Amino acid sequence: MKNLLLILAILCSSTQFAQMNLKVLFVGNSYTAANDLPGTFTQIATAMGDQVTVDSKSNGGFTFQMHSQDPITYQKINAQAWDYVVIQGQSQEPSFPFGQVNTQSIPYAMQLADSVDANHPCAQVNYFMTWGRENGDPQWDSINTFHKMNARLRDAYLRIADSSDASVSPVGAAWRHIRETQPSIQLYVGDGSHPSVAGTYLAASVFYVSLFHKAITPNLAYTAGLDAVTAQHLINAANLVVLDSMGTWMLTHPDSLTQVDIVAELNGILPGSYTFDATCSACDSIAWDFGDNSTAFGASVIHVFTLGSYWVTCTVTGPCGQATDSVLINLGANGISNLESGVTIHALEENQWIIQGNNVHQGNIQAFDYSGKALGLKVLDASNDFITFSLPTSFAFIRLNGQYYRLPVRG
Repeated sequence: MKNLLLILAILCSSTQFAQMNLKVLFVGNSYTAANDLPGTFTQIATAMGDQVTVDSKSNGGFTFQMHSQDPITYQKINAQAWDYVVIQGQSQEPSFPFGQVNTQSIPYAMQLADSVDANHPCAQVNYFMTWGRENGDPQWDSINTFHKMNARLRDAYLRIADSSDASVSPVGAAWRHIRETQPSIQLYVGDGSHPSVAGTYLAASVFYVSLFHKAITPNLAYTAGLDAVTAQHLINAANLVVLDSMGTWMLTHPDSLTQVDIVAELNGILPGSYTFDATCSACDSIAWDFGDNSTAFGASVIHVFTLGSYWVTCTVTGPCGQATDSVLINLGANGISNLESGVTIHALEENQWIIQGNNVHQGNIQAFDYSGKALGLKVLDASNDFITFSLPTSFAFIRLNGQYYRLPVRG
């Protein structure tokens, strides 16, 4: 009951995207070919009301290196602008010793990822995290049980994805969940390695949730011939494992590839002067709207505001879409005037100044920082025509008889 409630919470709270048509290429081996994993994925998507264009290249026993040295792999990658290219290594290779994976797997996985990016900058590489064998692999103590082998595969695929700026579909993690919570469901065929129909249905469900970024709804019409209860257990596992740890699997929805974050800082050039910096991904142009009928372009811009509140919006566009980020700027008293005739301000020593002129009175002087916040001004001496004062900072301006003056820096 606890797991059911958690699944229902995920279904209600997970981000839902509109109907999509994803283009997905599967590059794998016999784990991908068994029971037609790409076709099962397509059937699930169709039952969910989505559309997919799918192709695959599945060579039995192929490693990352073999895929990277096969011209047909690149023909498939270059065939069209894929949204995702799913890549799987040989079932054992990511579980091998750390150094071996570093030299014999990761460089070739990265080579394939670079080729995907070169063909289409908005395509994402997604690695197929496979599962440990039913009783592990006896050739090495570190992988001689399911849980040991599964853990090494998990860690290796996450490391490979991180090295390639890619994501992972955590089929192996969902496999473990089913083995621990529904042990009566047989995920393997007789060799203890390849997937049964249930195993392929679980894998395809994980790929759907991972690539579409949304949960599979209960009682899905398509069950690949499995009984409804078994199919629902597999769907629940896919929903839970993927949606509970999207960040861990480094999953980014195709609608979110173009991203931007902005930072606003007072720069001290003039009262109300701000510097805005934008950091964006998959973007070609950066445009700013300062909320006061002023605009600008570029990754770093400066703008001076007058009294008021303004929503500053940065919009970035690129081949993968558009994104915006906004920040609210609130300014108190602001503006700057030239010194009136007969009024001067001089720096005396560190943090001390004198303002001179006709009708200068102690009660008429105030100090503000560049955001309009009042500062603690200390009067040291005063008469009708001068005031000597101190402030904790020179990045300030003075208000005298309704006029604002920038505080000179002692030179």
